[in-house]
Amino acid sequence: MPRVLLLPGDGIGPEVVAEARAVLEAAAPDLSYVEAKIGGCAIDDEGAPLSDETVALAKDCGVVLLGAVGGPRWDALPPDRRPERGLLRMRKELGLYANLRPATVIAALSDASPLRPEAVEGVDLLVIRELTGGIYYGEPRGRQDSDGVRRAVNTMVYDEHEVARIARVAFESARRRRKKLTNVHKANVLEVTAFWNEIVEEVAPDYPDVTLEHQLVDSMAMVLLRDARDFDVVLCPNMFGDILSDEAAMITGSLGMLPSASIGDSGRGLFEPVHGSAPDIAGSDAANPLATILSAAMLLEHGLDRADAAEQIRKAVTRVVDEGYRTADLARAGETAIGCREMGLRVREAL
Repeated sequence: MPRVLLLPGDGIGPEVVAEARAVLEAAAPDLSYVEAKIGGCAIDDEGAPLSDETVALAKDCGVVLLGAVGGPRWDALPPDRRPERGLLRMRKELGLYANLRPATVIAALSDASPLRPEAVEGVDLLVIRELTGGIYYGEPRGRQDSDGVRRAVNTMVYDEHEVARIARVAFESARRRRKKLTNVHKANVLEVTAFWNEIVEEVAPDYPDVTLEHQLVDSMAMVLLRDARDFDVVLCPNMFGDILSDEAAMITGSLGMLPSASIGDSGRGLFEPVHGSAPDIAGSDAANPLATILSAAMLLEHGLDRADAAEQIRKAVTRVVDEGYRTADLARAGETAIGCREMGLRVREAL
């Protein structure tokens, strides 16, 4: 029996994970669950943001559904002991190098976007971000003080193995979608992204059914807002993906609707909503559980190879939204908002 590790975490994490679990139980009743702690609650109870025991559980289960980590009560801790370090360690321990962030606009929510409804209707794109290399991890890095002059350095570096494996994830994803891949780079200035492009082009012949195009990151930031409907799968180095995936997220109008998946070669995966822990509304039943429910759908599809069950969850979410149900983050002036628990119930009923 497949096991899912639940890591509710901090803030609204326990509330949204509870609703996602209930939806998973309805969509895939043969799954079993084990729960552990990560983030601030793990610091409080176990002395570290992620324990060795929880890492062992994650490796044993293979698939992890996470809520959110962090909050102001832990902000004063040293950087290496803050709640977010638990998330970074989990990604490293599971070998998760590809971050998948879909940005899909449900027609009934097109007016929630800061862009005009006619500009976002039909948007359905997937940003694939390389997660463990690039400028965030390259060496040398750090600060120096030499001869009275302060200096800081970060290094953007990729090897061919790192680029080829993320490129294959992107091509495979495009093959399952609309067969179009946009590779984002800055090859006119950065040698490392010219090298990135070279490796992507070497992988491309293995996917003759996928159309590959290249886009400079600065122009991509512009055309993504203007022509979001034209994009299918967008492949990015770590830093570019960090920025552009947030831009794509804003097109949809609410972080409460955005799931994500971090995957690797081993079949393991970490699935979590894009939003944070929102401690200001924790415990008030005001959170939007849909991003976590949609993350559970990604868990089924990418972690357990159950695309049919995943699609049923996505259809149920669309149906509930189409019927006019809104949490507070989605409700317009004059609309009645429902709570986290009721939204989860509505999705289960729609299943």
